[in-house]
Amino acid sequence: MTSLIVGIGGTLRPQSSGASALRLCLAHAEALGARTMLFTGDALRLPLYDPQASALDASSAALVEALRAADGVLLASPGYHGGISGTLKNALDYTEEMRGDAHGYLDGRAVGCIAAAAGWQAAGATLSALRAIVHALRGWPTPLGVMLNSAEPLFDPAGGCVHAGAEGQLRAMTEQVIRFATWQALDRAAA
Repeated sequence: MTSLIVGIGGTLRPQSSGASALRLCLAHAEALGARTMLFTGDALRLPLYDPQASALDASSAALVEALRAADGVLLASPGYHGGISGTLKNALDYTEEMRGDAHGYLDGRAVGCIAAAAGWQAAGATLSALRAIVHALRGWPTPLGVMLNSAEPLFDPAGGCVHAGAEGQLRAMTEQVIRFATWQALDRAAA
């Protein structure tokens, strides 16, 4: 069985540190045999989530369907004022559409968390907030969460990682997501 890994986040800027990190992670996941989907940049320009809306627009519906099919998830957020971005929070609010699913919200899914900020303090606070949100959504944060200090050189203009330590952590976290997704698939098959 081929796992589907869905990456969400970064910022509305397509070349943000978070978006570049997600692309690196998803490329590594593909090299390991996973299928991937990415929601970053313009794909995050979703209407504010309205739980009383009668229908979702096409972009929001695509995100929800990708999350329903996902075996693992990667989240990246900039560190905005000690928390996650409103853009990522709004995208995650759409998981409310999954509340009645057999595996509601992010239940049974490993979730890798990435926080990018111009300093370690904001990155640490943002990573902590991401992990708390994943727990609230019944997901399984990977043991390794990655903090990126965007005040240091991390990615070149083409999106390639120029920081060996950051690249190693992003790859290791991605491998944890895939490993957990594989265990979950084997467990479901045995049941």
